[in-house]
Formats: sequence, C-alpha cells, structure tokens
Amino acid sequence: MHAYYFDNQPGDQRLPHHDLEPSSSVDVETLKRIKVESWNIPVEKGYEEKLDSIAKERAYKNRDVITLSKEILGEDFEEKIQVFYKEHIHEDEEIRYILSGGGFFDVRQAPTNAWIRLAVSPGDLLIIPAGIYHRFTVNEGNMAQVIRLFKDEPRWTAIYRGEESDANPHRIEYLKSIAVDA
Repeated sequence: MHAYYFDNQPGDQRLPHHDLEPSSSVDVETLKRIKVESWNIPVEKGYEEKLDSIAKERAYKNRDVITLSKEILGEDFEEKIQVFYKEHIHEDEEIRYILSGGGFFDVRQAPTNAWIRLAVSPGDLLIIPAGIYHRFTVNEGNMAQVIRLFKDEPRWTAIYRGEESDANPHRIEYLKSIAVDA
C-alpha cells in the first residue's frame, strides 16, 4: 500500500491523482493518528491463516468476496464504482483484503479535511475505522477482487456525507477517538 495526499485535480477517479512531490507522501504515523491500519500479506504465500487470525482477534465472523470488473458487472460497472466513490461513513470498521487487481481508498484526514489516497494492490489489508469519511474506486485496470470481513451478516450500508452522517454517533465517537472536537 502506498499512501499520499490526493491532488484534488479534476479527471478520472481511477487515475493515481498523485503529484509525486515528496511532501505529498503520507507516513504510517499519520495513518495511525486517524486510526487507519494496514498490512501486506502476500496472496501467493497463503494469506488465509493471517487473515483468519485478524478476523478472530477483531471478532469478525463472516466474509465474502466481491469482484468489481466490467466482465462481472457488465453495464452496471460504471454505476457501481460511482456508488462506492461517493463520500460516506459506516457504523462498523471496514476490513478489506485485496486478492487481485487494485484500486484506491480515499480517507478524510481530520481536522484538515484533506483526502489521503491509499493505493492498494494484491496482498494489501486495510482497516478503516467506523465513522471516518472515505470512498473507493478501482484503478485504471478496472478490476478489484476483494475479501470483505464482517462482524455479523455480510452487508454494506453507507451513510453518505451530510447532516445525518455528521451527527451520527459513530462519526462523533471517531472524532473523539482522534481528539478532534465533533
């Protein structure tokens, strides 16, 4: 995984949006301050044991595999990636392991409100905390196969950014956990 500040330039969301300036890189400590965690667990070396261990440690009981690609989703592909790219929060942390393909998770850094782009590829495992604003898109390869972990039944419920999400108890708790006034 490679983390950097999103350049906020117009253009296709699937492009890197990275200005390549050293100052745009984001270090692990910055990600820790906003409660984003990551590991790299090589797919080809048997990721299952490590993924099972993390799932058990965090009380995740279910998982599924989602494939975002034109081949799988057909005409619905462009609409689906726009849904995932709309800024939102969840009431549960989001754990994602990239099996193949790649993409970008963008997370809002509080209190600056800057986007941090997390470029993910096979073997990357991300944990995005409940209450953080974020979005996802595939990269230019137009494909990502991802294992999603869930505490309960597999579901994806987005609360899109607005008054409701700003007042959401999970959002308020997240801001308190990183010492930002809600």
